[in-house]
Amino acid sequence: GNALIWLDSRGSPYVREIADGLVKVEGYAVSKIFHWLRLTGGAPGHSGKDSIAHILYLKNHRPDIYHRTFKFLEPKDYINLRLTGKFAASYDSITLHWVTDNRDIRKIAYSDRLIRMAGIDREKLPDLKHATEILGLLKPEVAASLGLSPDVKVIMGTPDVQAAALGSGGVADYDAHFYIGTSSWLTCHVPFKKTDIFHGIASLPSAIPGRYFVADEQETAGACLTFLRDNIFFPKDELSVGEGPANIYQIFDAMAEKIPAGSNGMIFTPWLYGERTPLDDKFVRGGFFNQSLETTREHMVRAVLEGVAYNGRWLLEVVEKFVGRKLSTVRMIGGGAASNVWCQIFADVFDREIFQIREPVLANVRGAGFLGAVAMGYMGFEDIPDAVDVAHVYSPNPDHTRLYDRMFREFKTIYRKNRKIYARLNRLDRA
Repeated sequence: GNALIWLDSRGSPYVREIADGLVKVEGYAVSKIFHWLRLTGGAPGHSGKDSIAHILYLKNHRPDIYHRTFKFLEPKDYINLRLTGKFAASYDSITLHWVTDNRDIRKIAYSDRLIRMAGIDREKLPDLKHATEILGLLKPEVAASLGLSPDVKVIMGTPDVQAAALGSGGVADYDAHFYIGTSSWLTCHVPFKKTDIFHGIASLPSAIPGRYFVADEQETAGACLTFLRDNIFFPKDELSVGEGPANIYQIFDAMAEKIPAGSNGMIFTPWLYGERTPLDDKFVRGGFFNQSLETTREHMVRAVLEGVAYNGRWLLEVVEKFVGRKLSTVRMIGGGAASNVWCQIFADVFDREIFQIREPVLANVRGAGFLGAVAMGYMGFEDIPDAVDVAHVYSPNPDHTRLYDRMFREFKTIYRKNRKIYARLNRLDRA
């Protein structure tokens, strides 16, 4: 359709343009990256999937839309506009525009210098508010259509990652959660502003006023199982055997349990749409390595589960280095966290205790509810952990962990040895 979703990377060339200069580090002009890092704590990703890249794509490819646009809003801020008629963004939802000065977490504001560097118009950006601020009341016609009182207050709210952090119960500093949805991330709140440009990690404004959280993202996690279901097992082609069963993911778990840890030496790399962290590489791709004539679909399922976990461990390594300490327990949320088999694989690969949060797929919406309750004075942020139940704790199996340590080393080697091949293959003009 005509929507620009978060996976859209068509703005990548324009990010590279605004980041260009004579002397560069990791693809960024030194003079420009200095200002981005000093003021925002990060920089526009080369992948072109940040909000600023989407705006630049429209400015360059659809200037008619760009010039007619009054304000550029993130999805939740657009919904707030429809509910209240008011244009605004929260300090956390504006972050990936990379145009705010975040040095003082209590006084975040637009930076004229950064806006000029981005090459966009200040008047097209909304006013900024805290995630817990009351934006306004429902418009009368909206209240009537929803069957609600026009006295209902609309809270600014927060994006999905920040909401998930609240919904996981991990609101204390260094209380980490790993999210497995279409994509994945590993984050925790931290008491400092810091950036690791080499691995695409930064501490950015949280939904909790005056707090930072670690921002990172891995492009495809649960999407790898969807790929396996739709493209390999039940494709809609001449060999189609019909729709897969409704309980396909439970069947995947049962299949994976039949195969020993390590999938008989087969490794799946989950980079089906490039990668952001801990490597920012739009050309890298996924695959099954070390298949044999004995490889079965059961092997493929388990290898996918393990491959996503290996990728998560790579992220865990750099996040722990970033925060300067071991994250001894990790809360697991998102649709993938409903799999007991996957949670145990993560415990074994991470060599960490995994806390499977009850109703993990609801973490994001639960976090949004908590935020609303805090904004209305019904609870405090400090009350959130007691409101989140842990369904099960998974402890590492030492024998599996030793095996996975070896497999993980090979997983990273696969990328390092093949990165140039990926770049050559995926830079080709396929038109």
